[in-house]
Amino acid sequence: MLKPTLMAVAVATALLAPGVASAVSDAEMKELREQVRQLKEQYERRIEALEQRLQQAEGAAQKAQGAAVKAEGAAATAADVASKAEAQAVKAESAAVQANTRPTSEAAFNPAVSVILNGVYANLSQDPARYQITGFAPTGGDVGPGKRGFSLGESEIAFAANVDHYFRGTLIATVQPDDTIAVEEGYIQTLGLSKGFTLKAGRFYSSVGYQNEIHAHAWDFTDAPLANKVFLGGQFADDGLQIKWIAPTDTYFDLGVEAGRGRSFPGSNRDKNGIAATNLFAHLGGDIGASTAWSVGLSNLRTTAQNRSYSDLDSTGTEVSNSFSGASNLWALAGILKWAPNGNSTYNNFKLQGEYFRRTEDGNMTYDTAGASLGTQTGALRSAQSGWYGQGVYQFMPMWRVGYRYDRLDSGTVKLGLVDSGALSAADFPIYTPYNATRNTLMLDFSPSEFSRLRLQFAGDKSRLGVTDNQVFLQYIVSLGAHGAHKF
Repeated sequence: MLKPTLMAVAVATALLAPGVASAVSDAEMKELREQVRQLKEQYERRIEALEQRLQQAEGAAQKAQGAAVKAEGAAATAADVASKAEAQAVKAESAAVQANTRPTSEAAFNPAVSVILNGVYANLSQDPARYQITGFAPTGGDVGPGKRGFSLGESEIAFAANVDHYFRGTLIATVQPDDTIAVEEGYIQTLGLSKGFTLKAGRFYSSVGYQNEIHAHAWDFTDAPLANKVFLGGQFADDGLQIKWIAPTDTYFDLGVEAGRGRSFPGSNRDKNGIAATNLFAHLGGDIGASTAWSVGLSNLRTTAQNRSYSDLDSTGTEVSNSFSGASNLWALAGILKWAPNGNSTYNNFKLQGEYFRRTEDGNMTYDTAGASLGTQTGALRSAQSGWYGQGVYQFMPMWRVGYRYDRLDSGTVKLGLVDSGALSAADFPIYTPYNATRNTLMLDFSPSEFSRLRLQFAGDKSRLGVTDNQVFLQYIVSLGAHGAHKF
């Protein structure tokens, strides 16, 4: 405020100097004073405006500084809260681990329990007690079509739960039509191993082929394909270990190995240390657009059988018991294709499935182990046999599906040392008569919900040489309780 005033005074003083004053009139002097006054007012207004802007800037700066102080305090408070929350999370995790490893009572365990009820009515044109698949051994009633009339099929009771944060346990028992109860699967499986690895130990269905791992109530047809019957005895479950690795890739890829005792066909339940069965397997799969998914798998099951027995009729019509001891090597190639519009399978979907098996065996055949006919004799056995099936199942509207399956077997070549040497004739081994068994199967099923299914199935079974067994099955399957998801 002082600078404009001083400047105006200086200008006035200069104008009023004696030398100048004599040269101007009073009127001109008045005009000059008016100009100085106006100039003074202009400068004062400008200085006042600048001072107001300065005050506003200083006030804004003070407010910003205050907000910064508050923000810094809030950040410090948030950091303190986060630190406390982290400490509480660590305590909670520690408590959870202790709760899992040291359950306080039996109520701490609450496994998922499910029951599968499976009932069948069978109308068979041929006597099921005399069922066999010509060209393959053993293929008795254990893989036959079952009893005529009404019967309770293979029903299932399952228990499953996480044991702790390391293991999950599963027990699945089956009730057979003859009222016997057996452990179908009973194993522990690791949870959260690093690098994509999973370890399973106990009794479980082997990952040989595709169908073998699927429980009977989840099959698309009432019975198993002929190839699964002759090469795996229906289904192959072993006691042992399985290690599987899943690759961290967009396309699904896994590798696995199994080692077991070879407790069932094509092996035998030996009383011996060591490993009697191994299975190597790999699967590859992915998506084709949004509607189609596919998977292919290759596996190799090697077992060692010891006195694997079966019953047959010799050339005189006498029933004899024979046994095989040696090595069995089975290759299985499987392929699956699934289609659903835009991935939604609620209304329509289609599943195409097929498997090819090839088995070679090399060992010794002991004829008539009980000496009931021509006396016990032993000779070499070498065989190479194959078989396959293909099936398609189409859901043409919600809850309704129709399916068709074709089975074909090739008995291949079976060389029996006892026959080649002339000690016995081929008529003493009628089960090994060369024959290519076939079967055509058509089914229609209705699923009111995910917990129930009704199925009608027709089959023309030419498993027996020169005989066609016309089969009709009416089946129900219902699920009670929580049940895990099925295989892809």
